[in-house]
Amino acid sequence: MSESRNANRAIQLPLIGLAFLWGMMILAQYVDLYREQPTYDLNGKPLPFEVTLQWSVYLILLGITGVAIASLLGQRIALALRTEADSPLAQSAHRFNNLFLILSLVGGAIFAIGNFMGAFNNYDSREASPLVRIFGVYVPIVLATALVVVVILFAFVFRKDAPDISHEEKDEERARLQRAIGLAYASPIIGTAIAIIFGLVVYDTTRTTLDVWIWVIIQAIIATSIIIGTRFAAQARSAKPLQPKPRRTGTAAVNLNLVLSIVFGAVVTIMSFSFGFGAIEKLREWPQWVEGDPVFQQPIINAPTLNWFVESMLPALVLLALATFGIYRTMISRHKVTNA
Repeated sequence: MSESRNANRAIQLPLIGLAFLWGMMILAQYVDLYREQPTYDLNGKPLPFEVTLQWSVYLILLGITGVAIASLLGQRIALALRTEADSPLAQSAHRFNNLFLILSLVGGAIFAIGNFMGAFNNYDSREASPLVRIFGVYVPIVLATALVVVVILFAFVFRKDAPDISHEEKDEERARLQRAIGLAYASPIIGTAIAIIFGLVVYDTTRTTLDVWIWVIIQAIIATSIIIGTRFAAQARSAKPLQPKPRRTGTAAVNLNLVLSIVFGAVVTIMSFSFGFGAIEKLREWPQWVEGDPVFQQPIINAPTLNWFVESMLPALVLLALATFGIYRTMISRHKVTNA
């Protein structure tokens, strides 16, 4: 019974992380409502305004980190169950947490690249103070890179309780293998982060768009890091392939329902995020535009009301609950039927 509870907890943790990410994304959207909007004079030229730090960037990164941490904890529980007494439910919990770990890695990478590309546009124009520029662009990229590397190392490299890794090798051989795998994963990510930061430093220093040769250097750094990672991956290649697992018949319908439940959960989750963002946007009210008057070019932010919550935000919350509960119950029911 305790094994079943632990397996259920392992499945619940990444879903809790997903709900946390949803909350941080919605909060980030709300915080962005209070950002000063560009204003224009009678000739249509933008008026100068003070560039401030966008705290929403850190809220989004915090949400991605929450998913990664919750999935790491769930993976540890699932791996412990598989090491003690492997079962279909523990295997599914393991794979489910791996899926969320990969999604958090993708989210961290997109976050870093998005911050990099956004640095060339309106954020933040280079008229911002160096402190705002550092904490608004550079620090989030470094933190996202660190998050991706740490998650990869803890989730897929430095694991001693993984049931799929043979324990027959000597400790020093195992440590050398883990170092090679870790460097194979980390080298391209760190190299790409260095290239991105190099491009931003040149962009901030020269106050001009990046020259074609700067892009060549950036791509050269990325290519070098990939080559280094490939060399370490070649060193880490195991000479002892895992034994193929025996095929089982009669599982096609169960697997089909699992795929459908995941697709359903993904679609409903996206709808929940979309409806939540739309609900926050309804709090912003644009006044009648007056050309050349900055006061009438800034939106009015209305306070949330009970009517707004029921009509706009509650449907998004219900969709999120429906997605998470539906995926959870599908996975649990799937293995109850299998074990019957």
